[in-house]
Amino acid sequence: MILQSLHLLFFKNYEDANLSFSPHINCFVGDNGSGKTNLLDAIHYLSLTKSAFTSLDSTSVKQGEEFFVVKGKFSSGPEEKPETIQCSLRLGQKKTVTHNKQTYERVSDHIGRYPVVLISPYDTDLIRQGSEERRKYFDSLISQLDHQYLTQLIRYTHLLKQRNSLLKLATDRQAGYDRDYLLTLDEQLAPLGEQLAQLRRNFLLEFEPLFQRHYTQLADGREQVTLTYKSELQPDADFLKLLRVQERKDLALQRTTVGPHKDDFTFQMDGLAVKNYGSQGQQKSYAIALKLAQFEILAEQKKQKPLLLLDDIFDRLDEKRITRLMQLVANHTFGQIFLTDTHLERTDGVLANLSEDVRRFRVQAGTITQL
Repeated sequence: MILQSLHLLFFKNYEDANLSFSPHINCFVGDNGSGKTNLLDAIHYLSLTKSAFTSLDSTSVKQGEEFFVVKGKFSSGPEEKPETIQCSLRLGQKKTVTHNKQTYERVSDHIGRYPVVLISPYDTDLIRQGSEERRKYFDSLISQLDHQYLTQLIRYTHLLKQRNSLLKLATDRQAGYDRDYLLTLDEQLAPLGEQLAQLRRNFLLEFEPLFQRHYTQLADGREQVTLTYKSELQPDADFLKLLRVQERKDLALQRTTVGPHKDDFTFQMDGLAVKNYGSQGQQKSYAIALKLAQFEILAEQKKQKPLLLLDDIFDRLDEKRITRLMQLVANHTFGQIFLTDTHLERTDGVLANLSEDVRRFRVQAGTITQL
């Protein structure tokens, strides 16, 4: 799948922009703050209907405007008719996503149709930050692969919000609570939670070997890395029983304290936590290996290569890791690539030995010029 073109209207720092892309490598070059990363984020919107960098869609509306539009044309081959995807938001209204001008009944129906992988300097946040970052990452990845997982996750999250609201309401009123309603929510929540936990375990069985292979290639096999799903919902666990056991604690804390929304993924190297014992270089290799494994599993299961977004990697990665990535590019491991950099000469130098068609764009304060 190739992104042929991109149109932006009042998106972040862009008033109006139109770009046509190479099916191979596209470079956005400009100073920091010029809007390079915003172009990658626009592509992320087209693929996953949301920003890669913020949870609030309203912050993607250009300052002083009332709405934004991101539109792109995708093609699966030279003989195939392009498919037009548009993602738009008017402040105070619901986000709209259309496919060939037809509005999705549910935005979630779009997820997984146009897979994408982003490699950025912030990837090590997966290692350094809390469990929520890791859950969001794996939930997003599994959702691109398995629509059933996404549907169950949305339903689980909805029920969880209802349960937490009930727990908070009971405390606020200090006059007891509707326990029958709580038990009804628990009975709906329990099977969904057990299924989500099992799907995460099944996913890691396939994902971890790919990840370990990519880490070995990046780090010359010096360390043994592992990736483990940490959950109170073991295969034989009774989630409904756990909810009952935690009921008094949940009431006191006004939130649900057990379930897949509290789970974590532990990253280890030679049996030690990468967060605490890995060097900066090892953490970078670990994060890149995660993303390369993500690319591989998406390409394999979706039968198409995801779009690859490379944000500012030449500034943040050492020569060895950049060389490894460029080897993969030269070997045609990836499909269409979009990358950002601050120095055109450096970009040209890194890409000099590649035979692929390279298209370069100069980005300056919200304006884009093809070079």
